[in-house]
Amino acid sequence: MWGLLNGLTIAITPTNLFYCLIGCLVGQLVGVLPGIGPVQATALLIPLSYGLEPTTAIIMLCGIYYGAMYGGTITSVLINTPGETASVITCLDGYPLAQQGRAGVALKVAAIGSFVGGVISTLALALLGPSVADFALKFGPSEQFALMVFGMSMVIGLMGKSFIRGLVSLSFGLSLALVGMDPISGAIRYSFGINDLVGGIEMVPLCMGLFGLSELLVLVEDLNVTHKASALNSSTLKKEELRPTTMAIIRGSFLGFFVGLIPGTGSAIPALISYSMEKSLSKHPDQFGKGAPEGVAGPETANNSYVGGAMIPLFTLGIPCSPTIAILMGAFMMHGMIPGPTLFITNPDVIWGTIASMFVGNVILLILNMPLAAAWAKLADIPNKMLCPAVLVISLIGAYSDSNSMFGVGVMLVAGVIGYVCKKLDIPLAPIILVFVLTDKMEQNLLQSIKIHSGVLGILTSPIALGLLVGAAAVIAGSLIMEIKNKKSSLLEGDE
Repeated sequence: MWGLLNGLTIAITPTNLFYCLIGCLVGQLVGVLPGIGPVQATALLIPLSYGLEPTTAIIMLCGIYYGAMYGGTITSVLINTPGETASVITCLDGYPLAQQGRAGVALKVAAIGSFVGGVISTLALALLGPSVADFALKFGPSEQFALMVFGMSMVIGLMGKSFIRGLVSLSFGLSLALVGMDPISGAIRYSFGINDLVGGIEMVPLCMGLFGLSELLVLVEDLNVTHKASALNSSTLKKEELRPTTMAIIRGSFLGFFVGLIPGTGSAIPALISYSMEKSLSKHPDQFGKGAPEGVAGPETANNSYVGGAMIPLFTLGIPCSPTIAILMGAFMMHGMIPGPTLFITNPDVIWGTIASMFVGNVILLILNMPLAAAWAKLADIPNKMLCPAVLVISLIGAYSDSNSMFGVGVMLVAGVIGYVCKKLDIPLAPIILVFVLTDKMEQNLLQSIKIHSGVLGILTSPIALGLLVGAAAVIAGSLIMEIKNKKSSLLEGDE
């Protein structure tokens, strides 16, 4: 605890405080651009840290990281365009809230959840760091495969009213994930002779097309319409929404932290698990997908709490748990520091200053975004005939900049048309993206596990993997039972 207090005195020096503020502001402004999430924002802005003291540089880059994460939340709520995979979950209830004139509620809930999740995970990072780092080492390929299967089982909760349409969505996402090079053998699959498909389909243009562009096509059907109500009609939670939203934030804080300990997971996993958990615990699960504040609070909290957990393997073991953390690891090395067990001894000021700056950064983001939520929400009142062209241009730029290729633009356009057709047929879009992301990691870990254990059954020798697989089976069985019960109750109501 003394280390944390010492780090706080370092983080609140005028210079470090200034660069933390700059990082949060720049990260949020860049993160608002569709197609640029925390990974791209942190990588693009690393040159800003050249010439700075190591502690100041890392503090600024961390500010860019969580600033960009909240920036993606803004686009997810206002224009249904997620900047990263984790923000897909926010779209499910954030955008419906905006359509109801409650964009301010969604953004404030996201800001508060992000703050609480960030503070709790930072406290846990400071207090539990080295002692829980060993837990992360127990997750090899077998355990990670089982975790991905568990995450995949959670997708069933997002399949919408029709189980058949949900399966179509899952199958489509699975098919897209198999395009490109086999991660182990190097064999090329389903590229159809197109060189740009050898590396697989890029997530960002696919995500922007399925969600953002498809929504634009829906809005174009009547350009003279704005949202149902002014986005500023309501910016506070209803009395009955307060308790479930608070509990979602508390659960998301701890969930995100512990998932962050596991290398290779990514922030989409805790966000997905949090959403499915809140839906299963809710007294009104039918409200999810229609504008439930806890559907925004839980995933956004878990998404930000994940950062604190992911920092533990980096600081104590030198293992990056996500692409963004890997970029931060590169920044450490660029400034002459090697993350690992000796870092707390050789560079304690940098480590504790960085940990304390996460407190400071979350406070800055809360101060910035609580009053700004209403201003951001006002964007939802812009008429469609003005909003659609602007969003389309920004989306085209974002799709191009992700891969510096017109092929990315083509992927976005095709995905937009497919997303539009799916909306017309009432096929849920979220499972497509989530299965697309999970399948790649699941396949890679499965193949590695087979190589290590000389057979698939080697997965069952791990108690952790076995427990996760049993949990996945239970989730799937429970979902099927609920589906059958809902069908029976619908038939009974119809007979009456």
